[in-house]
Amino acid sequence: MINPDVRDLISAKNFAALTVLLSDGSPMSHVMWVDADDEHVLFNTEVHRDKYKAVQRDPRVAVVVWELADPYHRAEIRGRVVSEVRGPEARAHIDSMSPKYNGTEYDVPIKSERVILKVLPTVQKVLG
Repeated sequence: MINPDVRDLISAKNFAALTVLLSDGSPMSHVMWVDADDEHVLFNTEVHRDKYKAVQRDPRVAVVVWELADPYHRAEIRGRVVSEVRGPEARAHIDSMSPKYNGTEYDVPIKSERVILKVLPTVQKVLG
């Protein structure tokens, strides 16, 4: 279950840094839009991107979500990508997140296929 204080940070217009592990073991971080369901932190990306390829090799991730108005108020989440969702549901998900972050419809051309990455947290804590 997602901690209610973590959910509050995710529900607001706050960005997340998703850190994945590359094939040589080095970390790579991306600033991303973030969402959650009852049990998972959700990220939406495309299957051709390096972050997607990285979690296919090693599903361990770290996430920081920070409050836009006070970046020292943040949530740290560690866990694993345990499943993914593709197709119309993934497309609808990015469309539903766009008004929160952009105030408009999602209008970025899709180069491959949208995919929702579902992260099951093993560590969740709010700091600051």
